[in-house]
Amino acid sequence: MQTCPYMEAAFQILGKKWNGQLVHYLWSRENHAAHFSEMKQDLTGMTPRALSLKLTELAEAGLIEKTVHQEPSVSIRYRLTDKGAALAESLKPIQEWAQQHLDVQLTPTKEEL
Repeated sequence: MQTCPYMEAAFQILGKKWNGQLVHYLWSRENHAAHFSEMKQDLTGMTPRALSLKLTELAEAGLIEKTVHQEPSVSIRYRLTDKGAALAESLKPIQEWAQQHLDVQLTPTKEEL
């Protein structure tokens, strides 16, 4: 039996470090968008260079779009595309499965501290 080419293609994206977390992060944000500076601050453990590379990769895959605002200073905003939002929605059952079956140590959010 051969493996499913669609699953292989999906895991070519999701199997790479940070990709699934970035899609989920943008999904959880208002308007499914965030500025680079917000992501850099919120996604601790990820270097700015790694963040930049992953965002470029996801943009090339058509999952996010990048908007650069020049005035008054440069501001870069990333937003899920419809394709990216559909992927994020499909990840919800995986999140629910993990909540039910995996022992994950939750770290408090900034608001909870």
